[in-house]
Amino acid sequence: MKPLNFAAVTARWLFALFLVLGTYNPSGYSYFHWIKQSAGSITPYIAIAGVVLLIGWAIYLKATLNSLGLIGILLSGIMFACLIWLLVYWKWLNIHNTSAMAWVIEVVLALLLTIGMCWSFFKRAWSGQVDMVETNEK
Repeated sequence: MKPLNFAAVTARWLFALFLVLGTYNPSGYSYFHWIKQSAGSITPYIAIAGVVLLIGWAIYLKATLNSLGLIGILLSGIMFACLIWLLVYWKWLNIHNTSAMAWVIEVVLALLLTIGMCWSFFKRAWSGQVDMVETNEK
């Protein structure tokens, strides 16, 4: 396994950000809004984009669940929620501005997915342990 560098982490974060913001964002330009505007007339473009997003979500969620586990995801989520609370506490973020809150939460979700994609690399570098998926193959 090759070591993880800044460019690799950044690429994973950018793809996670594309995945999250491409699925939904408050700007009105997302897959969610595209489906909503199509009003039941699904085109092949919409179907292909949906499948691509679904594949991306499956890859990122599976890798995050494998590397962090449910407890790690929960603890990371709590940590990010506390950081958002801190921003609200410092008055850098207004909890009543739903658009700003949505953008922050989506960026945080992308960060969480990125941590999930990179955690096995970090864990191996820090501890020498390698995460493996166990199978019942003989």
